Amino acid sequence: MGLSEAELRAALPHALHAVDLPDLGPKRQGKVREIYEHGDRLFLITTDRISAFDRVLGVIPFKGQVLTQLSAWWFEQTRDILPNHLVAVPDPNVMAVRRAEPLPVEVIVRGYITGVTRTSLWTLYARGERRPYGIPLPDGLQKNDPLPHPIITPTTKAPSGAHDEILTREEILSRGLMSRDLWERIEAAALALFARGQKQAREAGLILVDTKYEFGLIDGELALIDELHTPDSSRFWLAETYARGREPESYDKEFIRAWLAARGYWGDGEPPALPDELIVAVAARYIAVYERLTGQPFLPGAQPAATRIARHLQGFREHEARATGRAL
Repeated sequence: MGLSEAELRAALPHALHAVDLPDLGPKRQGKVREIYEHGDRLFLITTDRISAFDRVLGVIPFKGQVLTQLSAWWFEQTRDILPNHLVAVPDPNVMAVRRAEPLPVEVIVRGYITGVTRTSLWTLYARGERRPYGIPLPDGLQKNDPLPHPIITPTTKAPSGAHDEILTREEILSRGLMSRDLWERIEAAALALFARGQKQAREAGLILVDTKYEFGLIDGELALIDELHTPDSSRFWLAETYARGREPESYDKEFIRAWLAARGYWGDGEPPALPDELIVAVAARYIAVYERLTGQPFLPGAQPAATRIARHLQGFREHEARATGRAL
């Protein structure tokens, strides 16, 4: 399974930088997504752009397809825990989702103490902080150790270009960001989702280290939104390389962060260009995560992506119109 290095290199010139679909409706652009509004649907088009340290650094071929299809797969695996916003995947790069009211707090669940950035849990702990971000931790932990139990770190959902603020449970409630009942439901759902993710990762020879969840309200009911357990929103280690005191292989975006950090780049100034061999290595890891978790071979959609996306979305809209009796 997987694509060969030659196939990944050949795909580099065709990576999806952006999509322009003027007939589809208003467009919002995030770091890696183009979001089109159309009726009561949103079309989340995940490009191949890769970001780290709040910067877009380049493109990774097939990354958008992996994130879209892996998220959709996970949404189906976790519907018994919490409803989500997914409607359909009309194209390998596109999720059609229901509109949701995003909640102002995102949730990070951590199972291990790790990280390479100056603000990571491990960096702060190694400096002597035993309550980083208000999280009480025991003495004696080593880098990449499992935590005594999964830890929830809530953060604000900062606007583009700004850094998220890490919150405590008490701050969420005292600021009136949400009710106690809603927050307790979110905590329970996040821990259940993480437990499911860790179990399925172990069965696939991976370790789910930590992950980010985003929640919203659909018709007033709590729902899971955004993406789920992908190499962009989560950290995965290759289980066979994991051992205490040894650096495990990263199969996620941390692979790029570590490469940048090793060259002294922490987000300030102009980042070094990502060499082709690094881009190919990241693409291979993203595809490997998809194939290990789903047990399915990765079959990329045909190029050119923008033309394919427009055609598939038109077909989806026509199908929805026939099914509902109204234009979409």
